[in-house]
Amino acid sequence: MSADYQVAEPFSSGAFEELRTFVESSLESDERTSFEDFERDLHWRVMAFEAEVVGQKLQACDIDTKEIDIGGDRFRRKGRFEKEYHGLGGTFTVMRTLYVPVGSQGRAIVPLEMRAGIVEGAWTPLLARVMTRTVASTTPKEAAELFEEFGGATPSASSLGRLPTVLSELWENMREGIEKELRQQETVPANAVAVGASLDGVLIPMKTEKAADDEEDSVVQEATEKKRKRGPTDYQEASCGTVSFYDADGERIETVRYARGSEYKKATLKSQLESELESIWALRPDLTLVMLSDGAADHWEFFSGLAERLGAESSKKAADLFHVLERVKKALDAFHGEGTSEARAMFETCRLWLREEEDGADRVLRALRYRRDRSHGAKRKTIVAQIKYVENRKRDGLLSYKQLLDENLPVGSGVVEAACKTLASERLKRSGMSWSHDGAQAILTLRSLIQSNRWTRGWKMISDLYRLDVNIAA
Repeated sequence: MSADYQVAEPFSSGAFEELRTFVESSLESDERTSFEDFERDLHWRVMAFEAEVVGQKLQACDIDTKEIDIGGDRFRRKGRFEKEYHGLGGTFTVMRTLYVPVGSQGRAIVPLEMRAGIVEGAWTPLLARVMTRTVASTTPKEAAELFEEFGGATPSASSLGRLPTVLSELWENMREGIEKELRQQETVPANAVAVGASLDGVLIPMKTEKAADDEEDSVVQEATEKKRKRGPTDYQEASCGTVSFYDADGERIETVRYARGSEYKKATLKSQLESELESIWALRPDLTLVMLSDGAADHWEFFSGLAERLGAESSKKAADLFHVLERVKKALDAFHGEGTSEARAMFETCRLWLREEEDGADRVLRALRYRRDRSHGAKRKTIVAQIKYVENRKRDGLLSYKQLLDENLPVGSGVVEAACKTLASERLKRSGMSWSHDGAQAILTLRSLIQSNRWTRGWKMISDLYRLDVNIAA
């Protein structure tokens, strides 16, 4: 839907007259028509009028003078030119003034866009927000179809796909400062008694890298291929981290979620989680820190010494109970047969031991060793591997589930596993998809903000980057 705003009074515009005529005739007429058609026709006309009003408001942001000043830099008038802009109501054309630097070569600037916060020289802030939020939830193609269905703005699939990546690049350039500001705007829930921190990863499909052109590129490519051996060809690990507050009854109050694309040892994600926790402990040093993860060595390397770095007086750590139980089940299935009554009964006994007995881990290990000693070949090999896993977790002090449960503290990393699913898998692992690093990170960043209840404040920080004060030069 398009409108060329050329009138000074919006209520005398063609779009408003068409809207008024339509409303009057529709309400007065008793003609039986599809209510859906009526509603759609009304909506489109409202959007056309909205586009005209937004166009007039944007036109008022223009400055037409000899020279302007922006942060002490002076710019001289170059000329006035028409340009199309896009708002939620549709497309409109305005006349805006361009300026160039005084006494030097430089790119022309548009004060109208700076004062209104036009995003990427095309989109009003609200439309850019809706576009970005939509693509965080679905594909650009589906998003374009939704906009077409709603009426008003009709951004193309290519524009919808490109905008989040551009915004993500701005975010990444200022990420640490922005995230710090977000944290400073928040408080710790008054009823929180504990904080759970978790890490996990999920494989996502990545675009095939170009062949190396020189020796240095060959080294990089070889290192990348080694990392890919962890999963299917052209799949790389994205990582997720969560920080959750728990009350005295062990109920989760709220969660902050982070997600990053493939990176060596999750370096950025770990720094984000630690900064998040530092901010919390600065406000509430009385909280108990609970560190939860699966068996990944680099996760526990990060958690090692974390409590001391934070100054947390009370801390606990545990291997995710459900991962441990998966290993126990695998051993029991190998000995008794998968799905047998004996395997199910013994698994339930082991589960209760781990949750309810101080020496639960020792009991489970004795049960598994008993079955190991009565097994041979592949069956024995399977049981031995599971015993080693449980033994290593016990050695590291990660199986004290009864103590955690008695204190109403979490024993599972289900929150971060769910984050891997909802942040990454549901959006990045659709059939036929493959991602560049920047494209994947854009989606992960946006979905992290949305699922952490930081979207509104995060978007304001993004949109503020496009807004500048412009003054008429003295």
